[in-house]
Amino acid sequence: MWDAVAQFGDGPELRQQLVAARLVTETQIAEGIAEQTGYAFVDLGSAGLSAETIATVPASLCRRYHLIPVERGRRSLTIGMLDPTDLIAIDDVATATELNIRPVVVAADALEAMFGRFLRSDEELIDLSEQIGEIAAADSGAAATESIEEGVDDAPVVRFVNLLIAQAINDRASDIHIEPGERQLTVRYRIDGVLHEMQRADRAIQDGVLSRLKIMAAVDIAERRKPQDGRLSVHHDGRQIDLRLATLPTVWGEKIVMRILDSSAQSLTMGDLRFSMRNEQRFRGAITRPHGMVLVTGPTGSGKSTTLYTALNTVANPRINVITVEDPVEYRMAGINQVQVNPRAGMTFQAALRSILRSDPDVVLVGEIRDQETATISIEAALTGHLVLSTLHTNDAPSALTRLTEIGCEPFLVGTALSAVVAQRLARRLCVRCREAYTESRDVLSSVKFPHNPLDPPVLYRAVGCSDCSGTGYRGRVALHEVMEVSERLEQLIVAHATGTELRQAALEEGMIPLREDGFSKVLEGITTIEEVLRVSI
Repeated sequence: MWDAVAQFGDGPELRQQLVAARLVTETQIAEGIAEQTGYAFVDLGSAGLSAETIATVPASLCRRYHLIPVERGRRSLTIGMLDPTDLIAIDDVATATELNIRPVVVAADALEAMFGRFLRSDEELIDLSEQIGEIAAADSGAAATESIEEGVDDAPVVRFVNLLIAQAINDRASDIHIEPGERQLTVRYRIDGVLHEMQRADRAIQDGVLSRLKIMAAVDIAERRKPQDGRLSVHHDGRQIDLRLATLPTVWGEKIVMRILDSSAQSLTMGDLRFSMRNEQRFRGAITRPHGMVLVTGPTGSGKSTTLYTALNTVANPRINVITVEDPVEYRMAGINQVQVNPRAGMTFQAALRSILRSDPDVVLVGEIRDQETATISIEAALTGHLVLSTLHTNDAPSALTRLTEIGCEPFLVGTALSAVVAQRLARRLCVRCREAYTESRDVLSSVKFPHNPLDPPVLYRAVGCSDCSGTGYRGRVALHEVMEVSERLEQLIVAHATGTELRQAALEEGMIPLREDGFSKVLEGITTIEEVLRVSI
């Protein structure tokens, strides 16, 4: 295998092609290199790496030469490398550490995993921002712009942007915020629903960074007065990651927000959504009906799209025609016809829906109901034998009924068409590696109306913080659900123009589990904390 890589003279590219085609694994390639070169192979997963040993070599050197310290001796250092014959890399590490270097071979995917766990790009990003600032101060910007537009990999701006995106993906961020200020450019990542400031750089690098991102997203680099939307793809750890970019003019320049679209949402199952048993039965019952409308409600970033895509995965099969109309299409799904809204070309939600209904669909997904016409067409589709899935912005499930009537839909049509409404929120999930068991006081449990036996208080878990969760105590998120089936009684209340409070009371009497109660059940399971449930629920 190593002979083949050497023969082509293009090792990394050929290796990626072989792995992508599933002809060989990264471990097999590394073992072949070890056998060919005579160096030992080390499995990083079982090597027991320590942060102290890894800190021996600067992170910038590790990333530049694709290596990582494995074991520290008294006067020697064992380093894992993809290419143990790279004498320049070995010499630079020896100079930086003043130790005797012993190279070993490691697998590329294991090396990337260790980079994500132990090495952050913060120091290198600071160095690159200083370099960009010096170039901007010394030059008029023509040479820098030429490097950006040509995509020169060694250009400091290009490396800065690539590292920024790679670090966000490694940190499991959902969004990257690049915000210009009066004197500084601030970079923040949204991780598990909470924004964290990651980088502050001199304002001098702002134009270069923003221009590079706009070029990557194929938007107008010269337009700075109006918002623009674009899309870009990057290769990270052997897979392609899509990002959705949006620009927004502010008083200090253009703010850019990039949503990282994780394709893993396409392969989720109902079990991954962590519905309670009763809620899952109600939701499955609604989406497996041949017709009717199912709405998922909640604020922006509450996981509505993930729930809808999972529902599509559950019901889609080769015997039915599934069509979606979205703005934008976040995830590409095989076997499903996805339509992108394009108002400038006349392809609005309303126009797309009318065309879709003439295309013999069985299941229709409407990205979002925003106005009366979209709502009316969706309801009519549900009444004429189609299963319609969509989202709506409301605070709880019963409010979806009043919201539809407020925007102009006939109450008797709303009650007849709707099968179920799901309201959801995302709470941060406790890190299982460092969570700590404790017993909460009875006064606190009573004050938040947490279900418990005063004589036998439950064992709960709280956040602590470790290297796996970056010291936050949380890793990932879990959804809290409120599933309301639209019964005959609720239909009658809708037609009678009942208030949201009356509808909610009726839904609770018919067995709807409130968001907070569903969250408390997940607290008892050790998945999240009381504080998180109170933060996101109503």
